[in-house]
Amino acid sequence: FPHGRQEPGVQYEPMFGQGSSEGYIILGIDPGLTRCGYAVLQMNSAQDITAKALGVIRTPTTNSLPERLGEIHQEIESLLSDYRPHAVAIEQVFFQNNVRTAMGVGQASGIVLALASRAGCEVAQYTPSQVKNTVAGWGGATKDQIGHMVQQRLHLESAPQPADAADAAAIALCHCSIAPFIASRDAALMRGVK
Repeated sequence: FPHGRQEPGVQYEPMFGQGSSEGYIILGIDPGLTRCGYAVLQMNSAQDITAKALGVIRTPTTNSLPERLGEIHQEIESLLSDYRPHAVAIEQVFFQNNVRTAMGVGQASGIVLALASRAGCEVAQYTPSQVKNTVAGWGGATKDQIGHMVQQRLHLESAPQPADAADAAAIALCHCSIAPFIASRDAALMRGVK
C-alpha cells in the first residue's frame, strides 16, 4: 500500500501489475549535477524485468547553478510524466570527498525526491553498498561488475554507458528486489492492525 496505509474505499494497484499490461514501473536515479543517470524499468515479476529507458541528463558546467538545477527539474518532471512510475529509487550518498560535488549531488537529489513525492510515487533511497550487495552480491563491486550485472539482469546487448546510466539501472534493480519484501511486510502490518 502506498505510504504503508490503506484508505477506506480506495483501490490500490497490485505490486506486479496483475490485471495490468504495464507492470510495476520504477524510475532509478543516480543523482548528479553534471551527469544524472536515469533508468526506467518495468517489473512484471521478479524474473521479468525490462528496461523502458536508460540515459543520462547532462548539464553544462558553464551554466549557472540555478539553470542547471532547472534543467534537471525539467527532465525529471518529463520522465515522471512520460512513464508514470509507481516508485522512484534514488542513491543516497553518505560520504563524499569533494564538498562541491556533494553539494551538487544533494541539490539534484532534493529535486528528484520532491518531484517524486509530488507525483505520488513511492520513494526509496538506497546506499551504494545496498545497491552493490543486491545487484552484484558484494558491497565492494566495481563499476564494471555493476554494469555487467545490469546487462545480464536486463538482457541487454552491452552494459549501459556511461556508468551513470548503469548505476541508475542498478538502483532500480535494487528496488525491484527489495520492494516485494517491503510490500509483504506492510501488508502483514495492515492485517495486524485490524
